[in-house]
Amino acid sequence: MDNNLNFEKYADLIVNIGLGLHASDKLSIRMSEPSLALARLVAKKAYQKGVSDVRLDFSDDTITLDRYLHAPDEAFEIYPDYQVDYSENLFKDGYHVLNLYAPNPDLLKPADPARIAQWQKVAGKAVKRIQHYTMQNEVKWCVTAVACPAWAAAAFPELSEEEAMQKLWDNIFMATRVDQPDPVAAWEEHDHKLKAHRKFLNDARFDRVHYKGPGTDLMVGLVKNHVWEGGSGFSQKGDRFFPNIPTEEVFSMPDADRVDGTLRATMPLSVRGQIVDQFHFTFKDGKVVDYNAEVGKQILDDLLDMDEGAKRLGEIALVADNSPISNTGILFKNTLFDENASCHFALGAAYSENLDGATERSEEENRKLGMNNSLIHVDFMVGSKDVTVTGIKEDGTEIVLLKHGDWQI
Repeated sequence: MDNNLNFEKYADLIVNIGLGLHASDKLSIRMSEPSLALARLVAKKAYQKGVSDVRLDFSDDTITLDRYLHAPDEAFEIYPDYQVDYSENLFKDGYHVLNLYAPNPDLLKPADPARIAQWQKVAGKAVKRIQHYTMQNEVKWCVTAVACPAWAAAAFPELSEEEAMQKLWDNIFMATRVDQPDPVAAWEEHDHKLKAHRKFLNDARFDRVHYKGPGTDLMVGLVKNHVWEGGSGFSQKGDRFFPNIPTEEVFSMPDADRVDGTLRATMPLSVRGQIVDQFHFTFKDGKVVDYNAEVGKQILDDLLDMDEGAKRLGEIALVADNSPISNTGILFKNTLFDENASCHFALGAAYSENLDGATERSEEENRKLGMNNSLIHVDFMVGSKDVTVTGIKEDGTEIVLLKHGDWQI
């Protein structure tokens, strides 16, 4: 596979489909060292499109880990105001956001979990005032992946570094349809299919969704004026973009007070540079009332302790098990990929686009309608070929949506 050609096609896809950039747009790229080559190529193509400015916000895994290991305790007690002010000023000035995601799933394994939890809580509270810019699509935003040695080693531990990196890039290019002759045309076709599922679900006006499978028997109420989204979205100015590349999901808003039963995760969860595995939740009246994990229970303890909304669901997403990423049979240990191989939920904040009229109401008014709010939004995977998903209308009519891994609609 010609990596140089695919890098060019990948950058084109990000600029033209992922972010839908136009002349005079402005772009902020969030990245780490492994993403630099792709960031440069994206910036070049963005400028060639007429984008007026590209900003780079750089982070480094080594420095991040050293901070957790060696910085004094007070370093984790205050989030610098200037960092939030900087981001807010970029948003106010109309900058769109690209996150070139090159994760190390085990980065913070050596770190003190209490420090991680403390910093997440402090940072979450600090950035809450700017979450609405992306959660409400006030700007265009896109998250996409970049291969790095640590991620490749976690996904393919049996291979050499060179072989693992090549295999990871091959799978990134496959999942993002960059390996196809015309990736843009392939994404337009894919978007059309996702929109067809979305239309069916929105027209059906289901009251609740039932998940049934090994270890899972969960009834999830939907907010009354819910909206199913998936594929491309639109900014508040009407510009089309894709929040995630890759994406295979159609998603909506659960009622934060109407979730009952037990579910078992079908994949490990990589969160905060740590792994949670073999875990389950039991819900009553929307709230987690019991849970456990064979690996990483302390991480779940800290997540659920973040705030009241962290114990409730903010997103329900349907993904066919028979999908390109799932069919690789690879556990990527990266939520961006694994969530697009499986039906999933998210604990924490809901997206306003999934509730009709949400942006015109206050947070308190939306919460009364069942919209969850929280400092976190953490996806975890529950789907497999053994899980059946059924939509149920207010009159009791049932329609099977997913069975044996395939869409039934």
